[in-house]
Amino acid sequence: MKLVIAATGASGSIYLQRLLAQIDCAANEVHLVMSAHAGQVAKQELGDFKVPTDISHHSENDMNVPFVSGSARFDAMVIVPCSMATLGRIAAGCSDSVLLRAADVFLKERRKLILVPRETPWNLIHARNVVTLLEAGAIVLPAIPSFYSRPPTLPAVVDTVVWRILDQIGLPNPNTYRWGEKGVPAKRKQN
Repeated sequence: MKLVIAATGASGSIYLQRLLAQIDCAANEVHLVMSAHAGQVAKQELGDFKVPTDISHHSENDMNVPFVSGSARFDAMVIVPCSMATLGRIAAGCSDSVLLRAADVFLKERRKLILVPRETPWNLIHARNVVTLLEAGAIVLPAIPSFYSRPPTLPAVVDTVVWRILDQIGLPNPNTYRWGEKGVPAKRKQN
């Protein structure tokens, strides 16, 4: 697959880090675009943000990348984390950066666009922007972890969201917890 992974300045850089770590970059072409704020937040939240070596990392201002043109064939774009400001700009059709232009192209070409907002609570403007994007064909996948698999660590909690993203992209992940396929883990000792 040919993928665009993007990040904005919302909190939740760990979702991006875990997603990049779980995509097989030898089997998939992956392009990464991070806003300046995304880089700052990643440094603040993670300290040492690591981009796998097989990923093409692009500047948010370089409009010469192939995925900002509808004639270039790409399979999916994921924005994780996606700030509500970015979500609103996409809903309004703004395309004054590589990230926004790429999202606009994915919508107009009817390609898979997955937005992963982490911010909460939402106001009415946020909700209307989400509806606009759903009507335009985007997938809005809020970063809401699940707990029925009883994740024992913070990365395991994060992975419950990452696995949903991978499912939406169509990429396999053998570690994904599937309800009914694996028994519910034995009850853990409560502290």
